[in-house]
Amino acid sequence: MAGLATPMALRVAVTLGLPDRLLGHGATPDRLAAELEVSSVALEVLLEHLTTLEVVERSSTGYRTTAFGAHLCADADGGFTNILLSLDSAAGRAELAFVELAHSIRTGRAGYPRRYGKDFWTDLADHPRLRASFDQQMILRFQEQIPRIVAGFDWSRFTTIVDVGGGRGALLAAILTAHPLMRGHLVDLAATATDARHTFVAHHLDDRTEVTEGSFFDALPAGADAYLLSDILHDWDDEHAHRILARCAEAAHPASRVLVLEPVGDRRAITDMDLSMLVIYGGRERRIDEFRALAADHGLILDAVTDVTDQRCLLEFRLNDR
Repeated sequence: MAGLATPMALRVAVTLGLPDRLLGHGATPDRLAAELEVSSVALEVLLEHLTTLEVVERSSTGYRTTAFGAHLCADADGGFTNILLSLDSAAGRAELAFVELAHSIRTGRAGYPRRYGKDFWTDLADHPRLRASFDQQMILRFQEQIPRIVAGFDWSRFTTIVDVGGGRGALLAAILTAHPLMRGHLVDLAATATDARHTFVAHHLDDRTEVTEGSFFDALPAGADAYLLSDILHDWDDEHAHRILARCAEAAHPASRVLVLEPVGDRRAITDMDLSMLVIYGGRERRIDEFRALAADHGLILDAVTDVTDQRCLLEFRLNDR
């Protein structure tokens, strides 16, 4: 259980594209090493371990990908597994921060800056390729749950909704499609906001949507019926989570709702993801009482908790002066 060889071998195999390269008749280590410009001796050591794992198998032509190994190909599983494992992606790079887990446990802070010299979000801003892979990861991770999220909560109560840090807009597009009288406003950083506009156009929602380029640490569009934070707060420590909730409370009108959609500790969260939130972002999967206390500082009262999927809850907050 403690061994690092297998998870790292799989990550390197995906990063090098070995499952795709070895489909069909496969190839010899020497030929493959020449194509990849890597050590043929070291590559064969890797291939031998992948053979033990039944990801590849020996053949008369060298090594070839097995049916099991094909699950690691670039187009398998919609590309989700590939994005998670590749060391060239945001997710794969972030996973390496787990070598700093002891630091995170000692300090309660993210290990990512200790490994890379900058926090996760700054790293994404500095490397557009990482930002693009992160946005794609969010879409692939979330897409199967969107229908249940749309069906599992009464969104029709709201005529206007602001999706705060809404990514490329897949969830907001689904909510608006299901509720033709609703209008939506998405806020996210410039590159992602541009992609969200394309999403809304593709869903014929451009006449009912608005997109603002900006951060959820800045002032938000005021006066909406609902402010949605989907998988946002668990990415941040308490200091930053307070700042995000403060912006939502400032923008809300007396009857507005602040909706927090994410895994909840002891309810819909899983423990390994909780550790990931800590190591990568310095955040965590908060429990109900922690959300209640966090929101109370901003005049927000927890009204209801709805289990919308097997992985996420929706927490509904109202302003306490109502």
